[in-house]
Amino acid sequence: MKIMCLAIAIIGLTAVNPANAQQPMAVKIVGIGATSCRSFVEQATPDRSSQRQYLAWMQGYMSGIVIARPVGVDEGIDLNPKTFPLAQQIKFIRDYCLNAPSDSFADAVEELFKKLRSISST
Repeated sequence: MKIMCLAIAIIGLTAVNPANAQQPMAVKIVGIGATSCRSFVEQATPDRSSQRQYLAWMQGYMSGIVIARPVGVDEGIDLNPKTFPLAQQIKFIRDYCLNAPSDSFADAVEELFKKLRSISST
């Protein structure tokens, strides 16, 4: 009985430990977003239909980022501004990936999201 109580106490302390709360959660990206930048450049450049698939994933992922934000954060962000249309966005992703081929496509999209946020705030 004492061992069981001790085990429960240790588990409880571990669960509420502030140090654990500060650690980022590991998120496993799936689908096209998990593809390496190298693969994106190889697949999307010559194949327009493949490029459209990446573009669709990119837009859905960024929309998901906005939806997951707390109220008042990134509410005014324009994911398709007239000053930075989709053709420029895909070029931004391609340029990022050419410079960081071992990063994931999702990493590149997150950088694009930051750029779109800065464009929306001006």
